[in-house]
Amino acid sequence: MQVHTEISARRIVLASQSPRRKELLTQAGLSFDVIPSREEEQMTAQTPWEIVQELAMQKAENVYEQLTDGRQDSQTPLLVIGADTVVAYQTSILGKPRSSEEAAAMLECLQGNTHQVYTGVALVWNAADGQHRDRFYEQTDVTFYPMSRQEILDYVATGDCMDKAGAYGIQTRFGIHVKSIAGDYNNVVGLPIARLYQECKRLGLWNAYSPSAERPNIV
Repeated sequence: MQVHTEISARRIVLASQSPRRKELLTQAGLSFDVIPSREEEQMTAQTPWEIVQELAMQKAENVYEQLTDGRQDSQTPLLVIGADTVVAYQTSILGKPRSSEEAAAMLECLQGNTHQVYTGVALVWNAADGQHRDRFYEQTDVTFYPMSRQEILDYVATGDCMDKAGAYGIQTRFGIHVKSIAGDYNNVVGLPIARLYQECKRLGLWNAYSPSAERPNIV
């Protein structure tokens, strides 16, 4: 396996405006820029684990092209990280609610039941031999306690649900309704940071404990 330029010598870009993903990367000790994708993603995949990987890759590729003007021989070491999260319950795939009514309907389905959270992560980076891509997904099972209709409406009224897949944030006040999880908690928050590290380490991109691990990125 070819060893690529380590992450500390790269410009790292998160192709997402999610404050939760930004916080998780910061906690991991990375210095990075945030540049969201400019294009609307097109979904062609069918299963939730394929959908999140497809959309994450579209985000990462769009931002990579923005930064390199589409050139395959860009000289600046670069790594773009894209991510996408959905909630799946039975045959339904739940993204971010478009209205308070839709948010309440989502939570009505999820309360008292177990659902799956899928986050897809895409990596696009360059090396001496050109551009590289990789992607993966993580699944976490989440079980809610039963909720009354009034509890659902009161939570929706806080507005906390509107920018989150499945209409809830496990890391916010909604956590009091979560009975159990099976899998990576951070995956539900929006980024499976431990899996991301393992994949980058496998690719020779990230050694968290190297002497220069927290050196500022090349701009």
